[in-house]
Amino acid sequence: MTAAASLRRRLRWYLPTIAVAIGVILAWEFIVISFDIQQFLLPKPSAIFAEFSQQIRLWLAPDERSILFESSGATFWEAFGGFIIGCGGGILVALISSRWTIVSEATMPFAIAANSVPIIAFAPIMNNWFGITNPASKMAIVAIIVFFPTMINTVRGLTLVDARQLELMRAYAATPGEILRKLRIPNALPYIFSALRVASALSLIGAVVAEFFGGPRATLGVYITQEASAFDFAKAWTAILMASIIGISFYLAVLLLERRLMPWHASLRGADMA
Repeated sequence: MTAAASLRRRLRWYLPTIAVAIGVILAWEFIVISFDIQQFLLPKPSAIFAEFSQQIRLWLAPDERSILFESSGATFWEAFGGFIIGCGGGILVALISSRWTIVSEATMPFAIAANSVPIIAFAPIMNNWFGITNPASKMAIVAIIVFFPTMINTVRGLTLVDARQLELMRAYAATPGEILRKLRIPNALPYIFSALRVASALSLIGAVVAEFFGGPRATLGVYITQEASAFDFAKAWTAILMASIIGISFYLAVLLLERRLMPWHASLRGADMA
């Protein structure tokens, strides 16, 4: 397949999504103008994009500073730090649980029960533990949010191996370590990356919502709260737009890593053919 044909295939694949996005934005603009909705209730997309462009100009100017971009950077690092701690801990606990079945059987009910708790309720507690302006309090919330989905998915991937493959490995006198490296971990990779994709979105949501309970001004959650309180909703929606961009970029980074480490997986081969 030529590069031009591949590009046309990809354009046809993404065209419906692009068309829907443009249609929603145009409908939003039309409704606000037609019904004369006040800006403090719902700003026009054009006003949001104008504010976003202004923030980009401030960010690029050598003698200016953009609070929005400073806040975005701080929130991203909170989300990323919590993502690394929570997902790393989840994978480590899953490896231990899959090695000793009794540990998995004992901890899995607690993991499922803890995953059903509204974790964001722990935000005030974490603020007291680590300090309201300490990024560690937000990272802790993110880590708790992403820990359990990652652990549960990884345990499933490590344990739901083909019995025939497992029997063949044992017939060749493979050690438990070799079975883990050559069978269980490759089998678990699709489950792990499925959890990481979900966690990439949850991490940013957790960081922003945790900031609603307080934090330094240069974070997206505090920025949104303050601008909304001042009825400057164009700036508040600009921060929401920035959070969406960061979340999508984070998700795509995980997806690219998945394609890099798992080019053999059937789902990725199907996506490349689309």
